[in-house]
Amino acid sequence: MNRKTLVLPAAIGLLAPVLAACGGTDSGSGSGDAIVVGTTDRFTATKDAPAPLDPAYSYDVGTWNILRQTVQTLMIQPKGEGDPIPEAAESCAFTDSGNERYACKLRDGLKFSNGDAITAEDVKYSIDRARAIKADSGVFALLSTIDTVETQGDNEVIFHLKTADATFPFKLSTPVAGIVNPDDYAKDKLRDGFAVDGSGPYTLKAETDGDEMTKAVFTKNPNYKGSLDVQNDKVEIVSYADADKMGTALDKGDIDLMTRTMSPEQINKLSDASQDNSEDIVELAGLEIRYLAFNTTAPVVKTKAVRQAMAQLIDRSELVSEVYGTQAEPLYSLVPASLTGHSNSFFNTYGEPSVPKAKALLEKADVSLPVKLTLNYTTDHYGAATKKEFEQLQKQLNDSGLFDVSIKGTPWETFVPAERKGEYAVYGMGWFPDFPDADNYVAPFLDKDNFLKSPYANGKIIDTLIPESRREADRLAAAKSLTEIQDIVAEDVPVLPLWQGKQYVASSDDVTGTAYVLNSSATLQLWELARGVSG
Repeated sequence: MNRKTLVLPAAIGLLAPVLAACGGTDSGSGSGDAIVVGTTDRFTATKDAPAPLDPAYSYDVGTWNILRQTVQTLMIQPKGEGDPIPEAAESCAFTDSGNERYACKLRDGLKFSNGDAITAEDVKYSIDRARAIKADSGVFALLSTIDTVETQGDNEVIFHLKTADATFPFKLSTPVAGIVNPDDYAKDKLRDGFAVDGSGPYTLKAETDGDEMTKAVFTKNPNYKGSLDVQNDKVEIVSYADADKMGTALDKGDIDLMTRTMSPEQINKLSDASQDNSEDIVELAGLEIRYLAFNTTAPVVKTKAVRQAMAQLIDRSELVSEVYGTQAEPLYSLVPASLTGHSNSFFNTYGEPSVPKAKALLEKADVSLPVKLTLNYTTDHYGAATKKEFEQLQKQLNDSGLFDVSIKGTPWETFVPAERKGEYAVYGMGWFPDFPDADNYVAPFLDKDNFLKSPYANGKIIDTLIPESRREADRLAAAKSLTEIQDIVAEDVPVLPLWQGKQYVASSDDVTGTAYVLNSSATLQLWELARGVSG
């Protein structure tokens, strides 16, 4: 068949008639061989990170996508857009007018995959455990507004919050709030290795090579009770060293589907309607962002003018055009343009790239020129184009004559510990949201216990603006506080946003459900996949 591209807006739930015409999920079947999904995510247990799949530690999109299949949460994000819906819970709601008391009633008959009954005490144990361990990944900060967790009987859990938090239902949909069995997860210690036990739609069997998980085998959990309609009996995720090897596996039929991270060249080739192949590609709205982060205590970037000059020089439009084409868009704030509360604060502050303006900033601060620094990036986590992206950033800064920039690539398993120890002055990072709200693009970077371990702290953001924004159940009403946060970030430049990207799924043409296998938060929803006849 001719290759076809489906371009899906954020509200993909509106597309049922279109998808049905192409086969859709109704043509799928839960029977047959395992559906095999390729990824370039690497899953490694190291001395610095021996427990990559413990919900109290895990905090990257790859490991979260393992946990979302296996560890159940009280709430879950819908497959399209909108507010989270009950999952392990039968119902959840704020029970006061101030958004400080949140109560959940569990579904009847909940069980862990081993058959043990789940009670409210297990929920309390799981969440209190993550809060108490305070893993250095920083994921526990998602639960920072919790004061105490109370149980009433076996089926009701009540969260008493320190302060109003309208985003709390979203936080209960993230893996750090996953329900774990106290028999499998010690109260005060992370669970090393790749074993995961929960009550989600699948059980996990990990295939390993040394300290790396090379394949995750998901089998439908017969004890699962929740809101999801599981369309298959078995799915496998296979990890590949790079996008080319993953693409070859799809061409050969070794895998049925691939998602992150395809190269720009692969996406362009798959999207070319003139090519005649048996693979389909789906373009979905995405909320991924890329940015530069600064260790603001490092001597080379401690002076704010150096960071401001970089913000004044970097040409995002050229960067996107040269590296990603139509697969990304320039970003002028931490908050993506498609989310309520977005403001183009960096463009409003710096305007178009300008060498004279950047030079004036540096000279006013008596900075010696050229500024010599290293841009650090990871070689194997954000895709094959990352090196080219940093070569372009290096060129832009060096062509100004104001900077003498070198670049250095490091594997993810080494990059992360070094970043957390403050060894990099400037480094490139990506962010896939924990949930689709502007709060999740400011608090993880700027609040206390931020996941970057950034020394930057702004009292007004932490003590006033973030709490103000969380009090507003109507997220439009939070825009004033959120805009002020973004304006402060543009002035101080503790981080420098670069671009936001789209999401892509490529598959063989007998796999259905691909339009729903990723939601806007890059959550992998393997339960949506099935085999069928695509038309």
